[in-house]
Amino acid sequence: MRQFDVPTFYSSPIISTVKDARKATDPRKKDLSPSVIDFGPLRFKIARHFGFCYGVENAIEIAYQAIDENPDKRIFLLSEMIHNPHVNDDLRERGVRFLRTTSGEQLIPFDELTEDDVVIIPAFGASTHVAEELQRIGVDTEAYDTTCPFVEKVWRKSHQIGQKDYSIVVHGKRYHEETRATISHAKEDGPVVVVRDLDEAEVLAKVIRGEEDAAFFFDRFEDRYSAGFDPATDLRRLGVVNQTTMLATETKAIADLLRAALIDRYGEADIETHFADTSDTLCYATYENQDATKSLINDGGDVALVVGGYNSSNTSHLVELCEEHMPTYFVKDADQIESPAFIQHFDLHAKQETTTEDWFPDTDPVDIVLTSGASCPDALLDEIVRKLVAWFPDARPIEEALAPFASDEDAAD
Repeated sequence: MRQFDVPTFYSSPIISTVKDARKATDPRKKDLSPSVIDFGPLRFKIARHFGFCYGVENAIEIAYQAIDENPDKRIFLLSEMIHNPHVNDDLRERGVRFLRTTSGEQLIPFDELTEDDVVIIPAFGASTHVAEELQRIGVDTEAYDTTCPFVEKVWRKSHQIGQKDYSIVVHGKRYHEETRATISHAKEDGPVVVVRDLDEAEVLAKVIRGEEDAAFFFDRFEDRYSAGFDPATDLRRLGVVNQTTMLATETKAIADLLRAALIDRYGEADIETHFADTSDTLCYATYENQDATKSLINDGGDVALVVGGYNSSNTSHLVELCEEHMPTYFVKDADQIESPAFIQHFDLHAKQETTTEDWFPDTDPVDIVLTSGASCPDALLDEIVRKLVAWFPDARPIEEALAPFASDEDAAD
C-alpha cells in the first residue's frame, strides 16, 4: 500500500507502535480483535482499524505539498479539507484561507480570487458549478485536488447507472459537502433523490410500491430531489450510491429495501431491469472501521471514548455504534477530559457540547474502549492515553505496557 508523506506531528509513538505491531502480525487485516494496552489499573482496548484513511492521508499530503510549493502565493481551501479542527487549524496557522464553511456559506467571494491563486479542493470534492466558477476565474482546480478516490468512485458509478437510464438514490446527509458534490455530479446523468436513513428509505418505498402519490413524495422529500424529478416515472429504475462516510450496513439495508419495493411493484423476474447493482461503491475504510468498532464493542468495556471532529460523519456513526452498548463520550481531544469527575463531550442527539460529572467508571481495572474517526490524527489518541494513565500513580510505565507490541528499537519513550 502506498505510503503518504504526512507531517510527523500527526503521528503518535504509542498508537503507531500498536498499529505497526498489528500490521506485522496481521498484514491482510483479517483479525478484527482489539489491541489491549494494559497499564494495570486501567486497560485501553483499541480498535483494529481507526484513524487516518487512504483518502485523508492523500488529502493531507497534497495540502502540505501545496504550502511547500507556493511560498509566495495566496493559498485557499474551498472548505474544510477534512472534518478535524486540529488539522484545519494547523492549515490556517500556515496561512491557508477558507473560501466557504462546511455548509456552503461563502466566507470569501470567488470574485476576489485571481488566476495566480492556489485553491485546494477538499477530500469531499467540489460541486460541478463551484468547479466551473473557479475555472472561469482561471484558477487551476486540478493541481491540488484532494478529492478522495472513493468519492470519485461513487461519482463514476452514478454516471454509469445514470447513462443506463436509472435514477440515482443517494444515501447521505443532504447538506454534507460530499453529498452536495455527489448530487451535483449525479444529476448531470439522471434524476436524483437523497435519503438520510432507513426510515426515509421506507417512505420512498411506499411511493415506489404505489401506496403513496406524487404529492406525498414532494412533501416528504422537499429539497432532496433534482429539478424535474417525476416520481411516476423516475422511481421505476433505481441504483443506490452513498456518502462514503455513512454506515455501510445501512446503505446495504436501504438498497435491499428499495430492491424489495421494486419487486413488489414489478415482480422478481424482471428485477434486473429495475434495480442496478452498486454494491462496489462502499468505501473500504468506512466498512473496516465500522466492523472493527463492532468487534471492539463485542469484546466489552466499561466506557468508550470516540475521538474526532464534531462535524465528522464517519466519527458520529462510530459513536452511535458504541453508545448502544456502553457509556460513550465523543471528544475532540484530551483537553476535554478534565478529570475523573468531569468530561466535556459532544451530544450527538442534542447537537451540542455538554459536561458530564462522575463519568469515569469505579472499577478495577477500568476497561476503556478507544477509537477515532478517519479524519483524526493518531497523536490525539496518544495524548488521551497519557492523560488518563497519569491519574494512576501505580500504573505501569508506558514502555512496559507497550512491551507486547514494541521491538527494542521502537519502544515509546
